Amino acid sequence: MPTWFVMRDLRRANAKEHAVDILAARGYEVFTPLVVRTKTERGRKVTVKRPFISDLLFVHATRTTLDPVVSELDFLQYRFIRGGRMGEVMQVREDEMQAFMRAVSSDAPFQYFKPEEVSPAMYGKKIRIVGGTLDGLEGRLMSRRGSKVRRLLVDMGGLLSAGVEVEPEYIQIVE
Repeated sequence: MPTWFVMRDLRRANAKEHAVDILAARGYEVFTPLVVRTKTERGRKVTVKRPFISDLLFVHATRTTLDPVVSELDFLQYRFIRGGRMGEVMQVREDEMQAFMRAVSSDAPFQYFKPEEVSPAMYGKKIRIVGGTLDGLEGRLMSRRGSKVRRLLVDMGGLLSAGVEVEPEYIQIVE
C-alpha cells in the first residue's frame, strides 16, 4: 500500500532539473512545501515559488517501486528517523499529509513553521473548522501574544507545521 515517504533532493537550488520534476514526470504523486519569494531579474521584480526547505520533498509510493528510482538517481535519498532503529525511513501518515496539503493549497494565507519555531505555549485549544474552504480540518488554535489573527496550526508528524488563517466564525472547539 502506498505511503508518503520523506525524501531529500541533494541538487543545488539553481539546478536545471530537480527530483520533484523527475518523479512527477515518472507518474509519482509528489509534494514539496512552496513559498512565494520576490527576486529581481533584469532590473524587474518577479515573484517565484520556491521550496520552503530546499531539499525536502514527499513522495506517495510503495517502497518496492521507489527503491529502484532512489538507487538510479544519486541525488535522491530517503530521510531517516534520527535516534530510531537503524535504517528506519521517515514516513507521514496519509491523513496528516492530506490535511497539510489541503491547508496549504487553500486560498487562505498561511505560514510554515519548522519544529523548533513552534513552542508548546503556541499550541492552543484543539479546534475543527466548520464551513468555508477548510471545512472539516482539525488542528490546534495557534496562540501568539499580540496577534489578532486566528490561525489553525496543522502539524505534519513533527516535521513541519503550517499556520493557516481562519475566520473566527468557522472555529469550533473540540476539547
